[in-house]
Amino acid sequence: MALFMVVLVLVFILALSICTALLRWNELKFSKKGLPPGTMGWPIFGETTEFLKQGPNFMKNQRARYGSFFKSHILGCPTAVSMDPELNRYILMNEAKGLVPGYPQSMLDILGKCNIAAVHGSTHKQMRGALLALISPTMIKQQLLPKIDEFMRNFVSDWDNKIIDIQEKTKQMAFLSSLKQIASVESTSIAREFMPEFFKLVLGTLSLPIDLPGTNYRRGLKARKIILTILKQLIGKRRGCQESHKDMLAYLMSKDDNNRYKLSDAEIIDQIITILYSGYETVSTTSMMAVKYLHDHPSILEELRKEHMAIREKKRPEDPIEWNDLKPMKFTRAVRKIVIFETSRLATIVNGVLRKTTEEMELNGFVVPKGWRIYVYTREINYDPFIYPDPLAFNPWRWMDKSLESQSNFLIFGGGTRQCPGKELGIAEISTFLHYFITRYRWEEIGGEKLMKFPRVEAPNGLHIRVSSY
Repeated sequence: MALFMVVLVLVFILALSICTALLRWNELKFSKKGLPPGTMGWPIFGETTEFLKQGPNFMKNQRARYGSFFKSHILGCPTAVSMDPELNRYILMNEAKGLVPGYPQSMLDILGKCNIAAVHGSTHKQMRGALLALISPTMIKQQLLPKIDEFMRNFVSDWDNKIIDIQEKTKQMAFLSSLKQIASVESTSIAREFMPEFFKLVLGTLSLPIDLPGTNYRRGLKARKIILTILKQLIGKRRGCQESHKDMLAYLMSKDDNNRYKLSDAEIIDQIITILYSGYETVSTTSMMAVKYLHDHPSILEELRKEHMAIREKKRPEDPIEWNDLKPMKFTRAVRKIVIFETSRLATIVNGVLRKTTEEMELNGFVVPKGWRIYVYTREINYDPFIYPDPLAFNPWRWMDKSLESQSNFLIFGGGTRQCPGKELGIAEISTFLHYFITRYRWEEIGGEKLMKFPRVEAPNGLHIRVSSY
């Protein structure tokens, strides 16, 4: 027994020594003179586990120890983290000056090399131009909103007297609505196979890029392969069909003079994945959290419902929501800000953005080596009491002050040349969903499920509500 205890102690000491040596070796590896202060954690894994588990607390602790600009190693990359508002604005506004998009390798691998987040310079301009042509206000008004209206009306039509998981429903809503806009005729037939693979793809984009069985990264890569097959078959069928279509895919495939941006099939596929991915998380999570916040604030819900009921009173039951319905009324403007601005601010659906250095550069007096990521962490700005008085309160009326939108620290939709191109389309989708939901139903939460707000806003066990007719 005594011998066993001695061996156990020796094994423990050996393991501790190895761990200490590995940590020390990794710190020495990134100890170049002039680097920002901070810690790098374990080889390969870095501090990813702490970052994903502790989230905002990890960031606050590091800032307390090292200041608002520090080094770390997260999601497989040595990273300089900026929590300095002035520096964040500089980084976002100066992409061409030694900075390019720096999204994690897992995201680049799974979303594709032609993804708008992965490219820069003239290629980014080409891909962004093609995307903006698909989701311009004119396209939303004339082609996309009618599809959105038809989909949302049908999607919420059978929720009366049911207990539903609003998190699951809004995920399905965001994906299926986008798919209908992309491939209107074929969306129903491909959705069953496409949707579960797409959800795996999303999970894989925020993971360590370690290709081992059972990892989210491996599942994401496999899901991408299946999605590529589905989309290649869809494009092939379209080419062999004489029927004309009026949807995003038809525009992307068009070779006539109306389409200024001629893309290859690989670029078309990555553009489709971009549209689905970028809209999915924002639309689904914002919709879920809007339902949550409106439930918790009945007076705001009634104000919103009153305006939307006024829209319905001017229409026959079968009449759709139109572009002008989303615009004119005083509180409707504020409600759209409830849905997007206040919900996004309070829930912090987007925590920050990543850039990558193309050359060694100096920031805040520190050296950032070539090839490092810079994490522009914007979460804390959303809770700054000097910008947003009583910042933890859900207060849509604060956005009646239009100057909040124009302030340089307004980064809810990104900044610089990388502002979210789908902002207006997302607003239209969420507004239409809420229109049909709140004019048809009332609801109450059941179960009191826990909400997590980092790295993604989600309810791990779902967010269940009991729905009844209004």
